[in-house]
Amino acid sequence: MTALDFPAHLNDQTHVILNINDTLDARATLGQRAADGVAKVMGSWRFIIVQTVLLSLWIALNVTAYVNHWDPYPFILMNLVLSMQAAYAAPVIMMSQNRQADRDRVAAHNDYLINVKAEVEVRAILEHLEAQSAALGQIQVDLKGRDVVTGSLPHLPE
Repeated sequence: MTALDFPAHLNDQTHVILNINDTLDARATLGQRAADGVAKVMGSWRFIIVQTVLLSLWIALNVTAYVNHWDPYPFILMNLVLSMQAAYAAPVIMMSQNRQADRDRVAAHNDYLINVKAEVEVRAILEHLEAQSAALGQIQVDLKGRDVVTGSLPHLPE
């Protein structure tokens, strides 16, 4: 079998499209993966529900005095714990958001490369269709002078 000759633009491998998720995840540092994990956990309903249950339990135990009051009303210790949680959570979540913004920029560039490649291929297809249309037009012109039944040229008087 002989090799097929494709137009040069179809053999273009200069812009190979990559799976950016695999590429960026492979390059992520331990800190970046940790920030993504924290943001994923803290941005879930499970976290909100667990935190609500824990805070409700904290308040109930301190109000009803079933256990020694370690944080009596107005729950200053609880406010301190929540402030510390917020002080550490906010920068970690922002690190994860910055990483996501970088990922979005790479994805947008990747989409641009795909669109450019698709535009080149569509142009090549349109040029090919135009060439086919011209060839069909020439075939029609050639066939107008032939006998429709036999397909031969009519006999010309000598």
